[in-house]
Amino acid sequence: MATWSIDPDHTVAAFSVGHMMISLVHGQFNQVAGKIRFSPPDLTSLAAEITIESAGVITGIAKRDEHLRSADFLDVANFPLIEFKSAGVSVTGINTCLVNGLLTIRGTTRPVELETQYFGPVRSPDGETSLGFRAGCRVNRESFGLIWNLDMENHGFMVGKELRLALEVEADLVE
Repeated sequence: MATWSIDPDHTVAAFSVGHMMISLVHGQFNQVAGKIRFSPPDLTSLAAEITIESAGVITGIAKRDEHLRSADFLDVANFPLIEFKSAGVSVTGINTCLVNGLLTIRGTTRPVELETQYFGPVRSPDGETSLGFRAGCRVNRESFGLIWNLDMENHGFMVGKELRLALEVEADLVE
């Protein structure tokens, strides 16, 4: 089984969540690391362990980023990592699958299913062999302890419950 190391320079974890029930706020984490075990094209061989530094959250608004790092949301002082560990794969197409696993945010672990697509392998001009992965899911943020909110006049909420997660991963062959 081949081992691939996530390239932190070419990988991002992103999210979006409803804001005031009228728009979406987008953000990302650029500090992503991990290992993937995969022998292409056999999707049943795919296994991944991914860690994301929660303090690296970026939305483009400094005040909002600090609020997301606070105990109201990610509580990065007590929970410095967001983690995913795969537990199984269901093949859905030639280069697509559902990756089941455990996602841990803010110390709470829940099962998730990532819709996943892989690309490659390709050889770079420097001779490295790399793969790409695109994966995503939707979760209820409150089930991970992300419960801060404000009521709105229209009986809605400041922050939506549905959190959309997306990973864009480039991984390099290690062995």
